[in-house]
Amino acid sequence: MITLSGVEKSHGGRTLFGDVSLQLNRGDRLGLVGPNGAGKTTLFNLILGEESTDAGKVDLQRNLNLGYLPQENLPVKNETVLELAISIAPGFLEARSKILNDEHVEPEIYEFYNEKGGPQLEAKAKRILAGLSFRETDFNRPAAEMSGGWIMRAHLGRLLVQEPDLLMLDEPTNHLDLEALIWVQSYLKNYPGAILMISHDREFLNQLVKGVLEIRRERLFRWTGNYDSFLLQRDAHEHQQLSAHKNQQRQIEHLQTFIDRFGAKNTKATQAKSKQKQINRMKADLVDAPQGEDRLMKGFHFPQPERSGQRVLTLKKVDFAYGDNVVYSGMECEVERAQRTVLVGPNGAGKSTLLKLLAGVLEPQSGVRDLGHNVKSGYFSQNRVDVLNPEHTVLEEAMDCPQSFTEERARTVLGSFLFRGDDVFKRVSILSGGEKSRLALVKLLLDPPNLLLMDEPTTHLDMASIDALIAALKQYEGTMVFISHDVHFIRKISGHTIHVNAGKLRNFPGGYDYYLQKTEAENARAGLTSGSRAATSRSSDVP
Repeated sequence: MITLSGVEKSHGGRTLFGDVSLQLNRGDRLGLVGPNGAGKTTLFNLILGEESTDAGKVDLQRNLNLGYLPQENLPVKNETVLELAISIAPGFLEARSKILNDEHVEPEIYEFYNEKGGPQLEAKAKRILAGLSFRETDFNRPAAEMSGGWIMRAHLGRLLVQEPDLLMLDEPTNHLDLEALIWVQSYLKNYPGAILMISHDREFLNQLVKGVLEIRRERLFRWTGNYDSFLLQRDAHEHQQLSAHKNQQRQIEHLQTFIDRFGAKNTKATQAKSKQKQINRMKADLVDAPQGEDRLMKGFHFPQPERSGQRVLTLKKVDFAYGDNVVYSGMECEVERAQRTVLVGPNGAGKSTLLKLLAGVLEPQSGVRDLGHNVKSGYFSQNRVDVLNPEHTVLEEAMDCPQSFTEERARTVLGSFLFRGDDVFKRVSILSGGEKSRLALVKLLLDPPNLLLMDEPTTHLDMASIDALIAALKQYEGTMVFISHDVHFIRKISGHTIHVNAGKLRNFPGGYDYYLQKTEAENARAGLTSGSRAATSRSSDVP
């Protein structure tokens, strides 16, 4: 289907790929992984023809249909959400418009419309959009009125309607709530074409891929199985490689010792020359020491916050609305010491609003926010970067906290969150939004409050950084309430679940799997079909 042969590619004098070859076949379901900046998006662009190779070639089967979902800059025309989802071929929307609005339509227009799927296609698009958490009233809304996350969903819906031969997805879960993510995961399991995806969502990869392409040190490695299987295979391979490297070095050292000792003696000269030839042959086929991912923050212990009282925070009879849109009326919520609570529910249900009410970022319009004894709260969101000093460097900002850290320790933590090498000397003022978000997260971890409130902390992190964050939060002895769509992260961190929907909170005294078990059992008793989602109603554009 697609063949890469001897591909080389550099950006800005830095080599991304050196002599890379790859065969993609029909039915492949592959995850593409590697550190940030390794060249994952560049590989996509080479396949799509958006970039050219420096050497080698990329061959695509004739008439191959590619479908690509980028992370950002998704186009929106003067079209509704439904029209965007069914814009699968040039002229299709125009044909549909004529059939819907004109009394006299040429037969060839009907023929073209029906050939492309016609009414069946529209029904399929509506089912897919509903699975992506769009309401029926959204279908005829102008797409340009929607947020970037909803536009991404509409484009994902378009690709699922279109069913290209190869579906190429770049971080498809970034703007999905948990319920939509679970639906997409289930839908893609039965997708008829091939899939190649970039994702930092480990659980999503584990559920969907049958192979992993890893970009590392200018090379492309192909592994069988899902992401967890890839990690096990790679660790075993690196262990074997390290053993072979050490064994070869011992042999070279042993031979060199003989040469150094006896090389000058006439009686041993022939043997010494023979052993030198052995060394030369071994060096020509030298086994490199493995250079796997850094074991980030090994041995590092984050500072612990002061102990709070048992009752950390209570919201009593809270009302809150955005204009006429009532989010909460008489809402009650209590947080106790050492709880690790995840907020779940459909997009627009009010999870972020609840987190802001807990953090004091939003004030209840009636009711009470009651903070417990000795509670110090800290709030993190993707847009909460005003805590940073724009004149500082990244390193200065990380070290500007009450805790005492050496520069080496600060750089270790920063490296775990993708600030490596000279990145630590960048001014905060020139950082991207994602970089500022990561730095704000680092600052929060280096001087942690005893109540930590986080909205999507894994966004802008790669898998190694997510693992570093998980390790840090596992050490954390305070209280935590968070929102995340990363199921692996939720499973590792949460011990308590609050389901938010239609202005109501429901507590589950267990982690995410406990919540799923309980809700699935309730759905079964209520006669819902397997795979049906719990409540899917959402208020219009509620954070």
